[in-house]
Amino acid sequence: MILIIILSVLAGASTVIARNINSSLAEKIGLVQGTFYNYVTGLAGGILVFLISREFMNFSTDTLKSVPFWAYLGGLVGVLVVSSSNIVTPKVPAFYLTLLMFIGQLFSGIVVDYFKDGVLSKGKLIGGILILAGLTYNLFVDKKASEEELV
Repeated sequence: MILIIILSVLAGASTVIARNINSSLAEKIGLVQGTFYNYVTGLAGGILVFLISREFMNFSTDTLKSVPFWAYLGGLVGVLVVSSSNIVTPKVPAFYLTLLMFIGQLFSGIVVDYFKDGVLSKGKLIGGILILAGLTYNLFVDKKASEEELV
């Protein structure tokens, strides 16, 4: 279980790093081009991992056919994520953007779990609302502090 926790933390950290790298590229070459090259380099890396892992030896078109159509839409959703992140990242401090994205992930996770399992977790919903309230409070405190610095 500790390995899963460590990998989750590393995945979260890499998301923040990748988001900043991608937005820097998009600022220099443009939103669409930045998103395109993000996926081209990701594809190259994915192919390399695929070949090194020798998974290509177990490749079967029957397996591909058995997967529902919607399961292949992750890349399309990813394009929307990268594009929107490239727009927002330069305008919002990394701390707040991470929290805002976390809140979006948290509430969409609650919705997905509800449709998948048919259970709405009151504890998770209350926890999400508390996190949202904490973020809102922090934004007001920071805004007030920055206004006081100007005076």
